[in-house]
Amino acid sequence: MVADRFAYGRVVLRRHFMRDGLLSRVWAGRVVADEDDGLWLWVPSGSVYRDIAAGDGRDFRQVPFGDWLATPKVMRELRWRGNVLMFHPRGEAHAVFHFFSPELEFQSWYVNLEEPYRAWDDGEAAGIDTIDQDLDIVAAPDRSWRWKDEDEFLDHLAHPETYWVPDEAAVRAEGDRVVKLIEAGAHPFDGARTTFRPDPTWTVPDAMPTGWDRPSARV
Repeated sequence: MVADRFAYGRVVLRRHFMRDGLLSRVWAGRVVADEDDGLWLWVPSGSVYRDIAAGDGRDFRQVPFGDWLATPKVMRELRWRGNVLMFHPRGEAHAVFHFFSPELEFQSWYVNLEEPYRAWDDGEAAGIDTIDQDLDIVAAPDRSWRWKDEDEFLDHLAHPETYWVPDEAAVRAEGDRVVKLIEAGAHPFDGARTTFRPDPTWTVPDAMPTGWDRPSARV
């Protein structure tokens, strides 16, 4: 069912989808806050996650994109490396990851351009679903920034029969809008969450709840 707000500390899934509702990545994170402006999730190093790959062992980036649709696929269970506080602004086409060192020192912001998330709650499992748009932005603590994965974005756009992004201009416009927030030091790039510390009672999510692979809430 459609979710309203998630309770503090609950394990919630963040899921990426590709073309035709194909699940491609699943994180398990703890709810830090679910407020009017958006959802904050904490994903500590060692958390379980699942990632799509080719059935022959190649990861997604090792498969020529034009061959991807016809390639047999599997979902691998892995362990996340790095501590990240993920902010999902409500109704906006991006998420902002705050990366922290093993000692929980703030390292950088990472802007993931993506479709606005849709939340769901099945009781045992709950989560948010989005479609990753590949183009990203990395911003240092001094708010200097750079584009990331632009070559991959352009390569994928050259295969419209395979790609799930229909509007290049809209993705770039959203990126340009976020860059202005970075340069202005506006929320969430104001540093307010760079001293974040997780609840010491929280354990690291080490197993996917039943229902992690349920159909996308986006269809």
